[in-house]
Amino acid sequence: MANFPVVVYGASGYTGMLIMDWLIDQNIGFTAVGRNAERIKEMMAERVVRLESAKYEIIEAEHNVDSLVNAFKGAKVVCNTVGPFIKYGLVAVEAALKAGCHHLDTTGEQEYIRNVRDEFGEKYRQAGLLVSPSLSYMYTFVEIAAELALETHGIDTLETVTLARGPRGVGAGVTVGSTASIFEMYRSQACYLWENELVPHAPDASFNFTSPDFMEPVFGLPWGGTSLPIYFENDSRVRACVSGVGFYDNPVMKMVHALGQKWEAEYKDLPAEQQDAVIKELVDSTTPAMPPRERTTIQRSVDFAIGRGQLAAVRATVRGVTPYISTGALQVAGVMKLLDNDINCVGFASGSKAFGHRYLLGFLEQRGLATATVETL
Repeated sequence: MANFPVVVYGASGYTGMLIMDWLIDQNIGFTAVGRNAERIKEMMAERVVRLESAKYEIIEAEHNVDSLVNAFKGAKVVCNTVGPFIKYGLVAVEAALKAGCHHLDTTGEQEYIRNVRDEFGEKYRQAGLLVSPSLSYMYTFVEIAAELALETHGIDTLETVTLARGPRGVGAGVTVGSTASIFEMYRSQACYLWENELVPHAPDASFNFTSPDFMEPVFGLPWGGTSLPIYFENDSRVRACVSGVGFYDNPVMKMVHALGQKWEAEYKDLPAEQQDAVIKELVDSTTPAMPPRERTTIQRSVDFAIGRGQLAAVRATVRGVTPYISTGALQVAGVMKLLDNDINCVGFASGSKAFGHRYLLGFLEQRGLATATVETL
């Protein structure tokens, strides 16, 4: 049973420890939960900043509903970082609900987010609790941009783009968990929103994005569809939403695209166990270890939304730094609202809808993590 108001589940992972950094910064006590207490203790000592001033405890728990309910009980909010979420996420969502906790997580895996909405959204609403997937750099930054675009009267169609740059090379600056989630997307149907309905992307879909922030066009992909088409599917303001992702390393992005085509041709119809082995080999070969802490001089991002109406057109841009560190900040921005009982809704909702996109943007701006501009086109 947790003795603090916030649980960080996946506490020995890269993102979990960054959430702890921000909880310590805000003097919020937390319970670190994971499968191996000794591993959590070692990694926290190595990675978590200002740990000596923290109020915390460590609980070891197996990844099953009963064990996690016992670990989560007594807390008010669970911050879940255990992925790939399409494989592991719903167990923690169910456990948080049974333990009476709000649930935040960090993934943009579209199929998982749809499953959370369909299986747990109404249950959380009836319990007076919030379940909010994807409160993270991907895709809260670009959702903030989309909401800024929607402030212009008449906008009803969105094209959103997430662009990031960091160390060059396969797997550079990306966590093991993120890499696993990327390759898991090959097994899921990526959709965009068109005329208020979710429509599958073609298996070979790709984009060429142009931005004044980059000298060259950026080769991009649907990246599993992103969370935004799900969040805007039942939003009366939005008829269509097409989203894509690019990293300013075109050879790597084209390699990921080629692997996707290879998956369709060779692995798509294999039994699940054999697909698991293929994905594990891909993850092990591209991301063998936890990356170093991000630097603002290297990890930078540009997320923008182009909004169109019958006559109106607008481009909203959110420029940022250190996406993983920003993810920790966004999680704690949400935690603070939940601990204060100051949220816009319960049930299934995005971070922007639950907490307010202007609040989240302000939290990031105050900490030097993001800035936004809006221009009429």
